[in-house]
Amino acid sequence: MSTKASSRPSLRQLGGWRGLVRNPGLFLHTWRAGAHAGSDGLNNQYYQSRAGKQGRQRRWVLYAGAPEASAVGPEWYGWLRHETAAPLAETERRPWQLPHQPNLTGTAAGYRPAGHDYRGGQRAANSSDYEAWTPDT
Repeated sequence: MSTKASSRPSLRQLGGWRGLVRNPGLFLHTWRAGAHAGSDGLNNQYYQSRAGKQGRQRRWVLYAGAPEASAVGPEWYGWLRHETAAPLAETERRPWQLPHQPNLTGTAAGYRPAGHDYRGGQRAANSSDYEAWTPDT
């Protein structure tokens, strides 16, 4: 985490020329108004607006890969939402903490319950299953 909050970000920090081509508006806004606040283990870059504006400073993240909000680590989550003044210290992970896994919804690896068409469309009978009423004849 860098403590230098007044310097203009470098071209490399903003993703180089690819960053400019991929999202020119965000690139130019970050270069013009942003001060690099740090980075995390996933190489996401965090910025805040430079001093001089009234009110709260804006904070944002440039994602290293595909823009996905779940890729923000817990160390930076509170900082982005102005819950803490500085990001939490990156400490050693506990045995029960799992590494980040991207959101797999809509992909082949996403969760599909029993009975889903991609899992054969068959599931075990359930007590709440609907049974149509037929009169005795």
